[in-house]
Amino acid sequence: MRLSRIIMALTVGLAVVAVPTAAGAAQPQPAPSATTDPPQPPPYPPTAASLTVNRPTIYLGETVILTGTGFGPNETVDITVTVAPFAAPAGGQAPARRSDGTTVAMAPVAFQASAPLHFTAFTNAQGSFTKSYKPSVTGHLTFTATGRESGRTATAELRVLHKKQPLPVTGDSIGTPIKLGGGLVGAGAIMLLLTLAWRRRQRFGGTAH
Repeated sequence: MRLSRIIMALTVGLAVVAVPTAAGAAQPQPAPSATTDPPQPPPYPPTAASLTVNRPTIYLGETVILTGTGFGPNETVDITVTVAPFAAPAGGQAPARRSDGTTVAMAPVAFQASAPLHFTAFTNAQGSFTKSYKPSVTGHLTFTATGRESGRTATAELRVLHKKQPLPVTGDSIGTPIKLGGGLVGAGAIMLLLTLAWRRRQRFGGTAH
């Protein structure tokens, strides 16, 4: 009799312990979210952009080619030009040198077209572009290119020198041709006089015979 009571008590105890465990197992578990998106990479991987010119130094009136790489594909690139003028010589204009070593001031040359200081370029699928530019001023030019979507930026520098000018015609340079021409005229006059004298002598000599 006691053994049966002990067995019954153990059975009831096990049943009491098992009820909370079964109740916890019966509760619904949160399902994993199927709408969680994986992290997206940035639209443009970090790549250094570059901007170069085909010639570091040109003369005023010549054209330079800008080449940009490393920008976003099919992107609009804004290009800004800043100009730092050369240090002006005394008198404001570079003088021309005469043949005797002295100098004479040169008049400035006026250019009709004015090159823009802000323009745009468009990249291809590889993020590259080429653009021609014809400066209208002399000095140190700095080109700064910035991609509108990628935000990448790059710079390039260019030196634009004064266009080569022929030496001006001055009083000293005119004097030399005048002197040379006068000498030739004098020599011609002497030759003419000698020819006339020779003909006259021949004439009188022929009469004497």
